[in-house]
Amino acid sequence: MSDIKPRFEFRSFGQNFGIAEEKMRRISPVEMIRESSEIYIMSTANNENNTKIRDGLMDIKVFVKEEKGLEQWNPRMKGSFPMEKSVISNEVFPAFGIKMPELHRDQYTLDQFLQEIIISHSELTAVRVYKRRFAFTINKCIAEIGDVYINGAHLQTVNIESVNIDDILEAKRMISLDDYENVNYLIAIKRVIGMEFLPDDFYLK
Repeated sequence: MSDIKPRFEFRSFGQNFGIAEEKMRRISPVEMIRESSEIYIMSTANNENNTKIRDGLMDIKVFVKEEKGLEQWNPRMKGSFPMEKSVISNEVFPAFGIKMPELHRDQYTLDQFLQEIIISHSELTAVRVYKRRFAFTINKCIAEIGDVYINGAHLQTVNIESVNIDDILEAKRMISLDDYENVNYLIAIKRVIGMEFLPDDFYLK
């Protein structure tokens, strides 16, 4: 496991990636279609730990570094429910960067965790995200384009990732993504729910 290198990622969001999608489908056949329903936990104090729940499992990834406009993320923890109080205290809440409320149970089911800890907290928000993604291989990179619904608001997303930065940059060029902003899920979700503002020139690009 220590030999596994975290991948670098480019991701962007928008209403339509028509030209990029057309080029992706021309270069590579669709290799897989994946659908998932997830819950992202958003914190007012954190943009460096991606915390989500999928298939009843808590998944946290931590931002490592940015290089040449790409982001590198590394798995931080995976946890299942019911979840022990000690795991919530020592592994989950530090990722939010805020003060932890008093925990009254020795362990929490998923519903108890959401209702009693997350939804009731003034600095945390649980956001439902549905994804339908089409996977490709572009210039030896994992790539996808998909439909994302953030609390029901529809966006498209496009993603390219690899351990090799130069391969990603060339893949971006191949499918005409050089002028797009790199935006991770944390920032995209915060923009949709009003927790973070769009850039001043967003509509001028």
